[in-house]
Amino acid sequence: MFEMSQFFRKLPSQTDTAARLGLLQTTHGMVETPIFMPVGTQATVKAVTPVQLREIGCQILLGNTYHLHLRPGSELIRDMGGLHQFMGWEGPILTDSGGYQVFSLAKLRKITPQGVHFRSHLNGDKFFLGPAEAVAIQRNLGSDIAMVLDECPPYPCEETACRLANERTLLWAGQCLDIAKETGFFEAGHHLFAIAQGSTFEHLRKECAEALSAMDFCGFAVGGVAVGEPEPEMLAQVSWTTPLLPENKPRYVMGLGTPPQMLKMIALGVDMFDCVMPTRAARHGTAFTPFGRINLRNKRFREDRRPLVEGLENYTCQNFTRAYLRHLVVAEEILASTLLTIHNLHFYLDLMRQARECLQNGEFDNWHRQWIATYEEGDPGNTR
Repeated sequence: MFEMSQFFRKLPSQTDTAARLGLLQTTHGMVETPIFMPVGTQATVKAVTPVQLREIGCQILLGNTYHLHLRPGSELIRDMGGLHQFMGWEGPILTDSGGYQVFSLAKLRKITPQGVHFRSHLNGDKFFLGPAEAVAIQRNLGSDIAMVLDECPPYPCEETACRLANERTLLWAGQCLDIAKETGFFEAGHHLFAIAQGSTFEHLRKECAEALSAMDFCGFAVGGVAVGEPEPEMLAQVSWTTPLLPENKPRYVMGLGTPPQMLKMIALGVDMFDCVMPTRAARHGTAFTPFGRINLRNKRFREDRRPLVEGLENYTCQNFTRAYLRHLVVAEEILASTLLTIHNLHFYLDLMRQARECLQNGEFDNWHRQWIATYEEGDPGNTR
């Protein structure tokens, strides 16, 4: 297998927290961490083009094994040159394995020790997703970073059911790793991440993290968070897990979150995030600011001449007023989704840039606490 130092390198940082600076080196380019990954489930980040993503500083995207396998099919994508060429994105891509769909499509699947039998949410067709299939599909897609198949338990979850889910997660992780080694997955430039589960049970989280850490994975994720539990429990789950994951490998918390949540988890030693929140909020007329979110349908923005965020260097903030954006939202113009998505994603990406900069110059500890306080205190009129 490749030397791990070629993939992830921790950089010197100045902080009293567990926050880290790092670099991921993939076949399709370098990724600076901490980093946020826009979600491109269907081989597209909704409402924006790859050119627009590059302009706002996007370094890596996320795709989805389950959805792309169903439509248009991983073999088609392979034959079209892989996911990068298919969607016109030259940078790195991480693909989820379908484990989240084990949770989100619970009524359409049956779990066995061998894998998951799904009934397609599109047309009802049956198909099977096991460790071999998860690795093969992601190889067809050409993922820079692939995820093992896992079982994401629901919240709340009984301990007995959670333990069984952990056992299957560990079994499938080991099988994915063996298959990847046997099939030349790593030599082809792919990297494989394991996913630690355990729901809200500290001892199960630790057992899973320790067992996975003993295996030769390229990186590790904390899964099964942000599935309905309160934020304090979410943060606790991450705090139990990250100290047990290898120091010299990247750590990824899947499927979250708000800007303050990401900063809190960076302080716990997390390197990577993804979330649909900024793009979904944009399509509903909501924009992120340093003082919290604003709903542009609100009448108070009807004559507001200000940009969404003063000084933020993206196309939306540099060229359009809140009044115009409100008009587009109220009129249900497609352009509203594009302009707000550009802004929201840039807001998230710029927050990660600020975090990296503060880790370099020793300001992260005070900066992230103050940033969170300002955001959470908010400003009811958003007039600052």
